[in-house]
Amino acid sequence: MISINQAQLIRGSKTLLDETSLTIYPGHKVGLVGANGTGKSSLLALILGKISLDKGDISLPSGWQIATVAQETPALEVTAIDCVIDGDVEYRELERQLHQAQADNDGHAIAILHGKIDAIGGYAIRSRAASLLAGLGFGEAEQSNPVKSFSGGWRMRLNLAQALLCRSDLLLLDEPTNHLDLDTMYWLEGWIKAYQGTLILISHDRDFIDGIVTEIIHVENHKLNYYKGNYTAFERIRAERMAQQQVAFERQQKERAHMQTFVDRFRYKASKAKQAQSRLKALERMAELLPSQADSQFHMAFLEPETLPNPLVTMENVSVGYGDTEILKSVQLNLVPGARIGLLGRNGAGKSTLIKLLSEELSPMKGKYETNPGLNIGYFAQHQLESLRLDDTPLQHLSRLAPTTREQELRNFLGCYGFNGDMVLSPVRPFSGGEKARLVLALLVWQRPNLLLLDEPTNHLDLEMRHALTMALQSFEGAMIIVSHDRHLLRLSCSDYYLVDDGQVRSFDGDLDDYHLWLLDAAKAANREEASLEAKPAQDKKLQKRLEAELRQKLSPLRKIQIKMEKEQQKSSSRLSELEEMLADMSLYEAENKAKLTQVLNERTLLTQALEESEMEWLEVQESIEEIEQEVRSAF
Repeated sequence: MISINQAQLIRGSKTLLDETSLTIYPGHKVGLVGANGTGKSSLLALILGKISLDKGDISLPSGWQIATVAQETPALEVTAIDCVIDGDVEYRELERQLHQAQADNDGHAIAILHGKIDAIGGYAIRSRAASLLAGLGFGEAEQSNPVKSFSGGWRMRLNLAQALLCRSDLLLLDEPTNHLDLDTMYWLEGWIKAYQGTLILISHDRDFIDGIVTEIIHVENHKLNYYKGNYTAFERIRAERMAQQQVAFERQQKERAHMQTFVDRFRYKASKAKQAQSRLKALERMAELLPSQADSQFHMAFLEPETLPNPLVTMENVSVGYGDTEILKSVQLNLVPGARIGLLGRNGAGKSTLIKLLSEELSPMKGKYETNPGLNIGYFAQHQLESLRLDDTPLQHLSRLAPTTREQELRNFLGCYGFNGDMVLSPVRPFSGGEKARLVLALLVWQRPNLLLLDEPTNHLDLEMRHALTMALQSFEGAMIIVSHDRHLLRLSCSDYYLVDDGQVRSFDGDLDDYHLWLLDAAKAANREEASLEAKPAQDKKLQKRLEAELRQKLSPLRKIQIKMEKEQQKSSSRLSELEEMLADMSLYEAENKAKLTQVLNERTLLTQALEESEMEWLEVQESIEEIEQEVRSAF
């Protein structure tokens, strides 16, 4: 296990950890959360041995293999798949030794090295690397391309594949979902769920954390605070604790005020001096409670658009692409005020192409494309961070948009996005990616758009700012189109989904759970089709597609039932954890708590039985799914 005892960590003049302890047990999956700058990444560096504690101690099991994601990948000549395999240092060293033994014609060494390579699964390493790359969105042909041909975001995916390929006892992931699309997120979540080692995950995607971790470590007030459950459970428990803390703080403040009044009145009177001194000492001993307060420094709100023309954009049989290559064709889409659309589709299907058409970065190749003269577009994309003037301050950026507005009003507005004090007058150049993204969002909001185009707006944003953006979108009166891998943002912000697939843009009848099923079914159909073409090349493709469509239709209700049952099981498991914590409190067994103890025990018994029954029902549904799949496979 990982043990941190009475740790103090100071970086520069800032104290990150102070007299705090933590234990992480083998095989547990832990989410590490907290405001930016509280020391989450420093804690990972501490575990990796890159930095040392100023006080206290940290211990890890000897011999543990630790895997983590490299932050940079140079422009290498090696292929993508070889770059990923290079991450397994032990395999590469054995491979080098084998080549040397073969050159020396040392038969004994060759035999030993073959055995070692086989023991670590080295003969399957290329297929494992290819599978990881496919899951992370690399096509078969792209896997043979040199690393230098990929953009920075795709190189980060290569770094992630390296970490996942390594055999490890401990996996450290710091924002692994940056630069990933929704499809890849689903794949990565499934991979991590199946990971058998210990996991410490830093992420700003609450749905991603929720689906993976069973424990939360919250870094706050220089302490490592432990919470049982996923992120949703953490938020609920913490809110309850903060409410209790606020009540305790207010009560303590009243007590302090009352005692101080007595001291002030009577400390110099002989008849009351003893009592006054007693209360003064009590005041000194009284531990100072911190007031509960909202963590977020962000208070984002969209300004009311100056006009809301209807419709904003009209498209009939529109085609769009690059050069002479059509990416999307026959697009039919009318955007009206109040439209809240989330774009779904595989990577490369054309979601960003549609956004670029609407933002007027691309022109339609054919068809009817009309915009209202009153259209005011607010467009957010990652490349716009590069358009900021690095030597200018946030105040200068906003002043260019509002030259006649009072400086104090501009400062107040920027303060809602976390730009306070000296930061308002600081050059943008050293800002983090998240700070630059907040500034671009602030500039966008100031312009009061009536059409919002958000292409991965949450990249680099922390949980607090993501929450502020999600809440602000609730009251936006114009039309919006969002491309995002943040499922929480999509669920709370979008009322309609459109699927971009096979060159088409069409309404998607379902939610994100249905889209996940669609991805799984499409992947299975593709695999079956590939296998079928190899085994029976003369098979009637029309019949095959019809059978696949029937399979999806039969499986969809069963999969929905499974998803619903899994959600209910997760709730029951979380509640059981709460009950176990209550039963671990020895005060519950005191005589006056007998009724409460009986209630907790009864609830635990009922929940345990219900959970077991639900799991058996889930298995029965799974058997039905497998039977249907087998029937269809035999029909192929």
